[in-house]
Amino acid sequence: MASIIVLDDVSDAGVLVKRILERQGHQVTAFTEEEEAIRHVAKGGTALAILDIKLKKMTGVEVLAELKRHDPGIRVIMLTGYPTLETARESLKLGASEYCVKPIDKEELESKVAEVLKSGSQG
Repeated sequence: MASIIVLDDVSDAGVLVKRILERQGHQVTAFTEEEEAIRHVAKGGTALAILDIKLKKMTGVEVLAELKRHDPGIRVIMLTGYPTLETARESLKLGASEYCVKPIDKEELESKVAEVLKSGSQG
């Protein structure tokens, strides 16, 4: 299974995603601080980042660009409570694989994570 990070400024939201994905057998680390998440990814070994678009200091799109700088191969799913075409386009342009709308739908999250991880694995 995959090593995944979740970055959300609301810790409950991160914990919810962490719980859902750990039940699927993934190793998940939840963050509320952008810098910590970026440092974690910079160490390597993270297969997937799930980023909220609204964060404390940066936007999810800015964090996405930073993560891609450290690890161009990382897969990213964006989370948003405020879906706009502009945000979706920007995220996909910068290399996000998918995006989920909040509140999180468990089945949607599980299927998108499985899909994104599968599409990235060369076997």
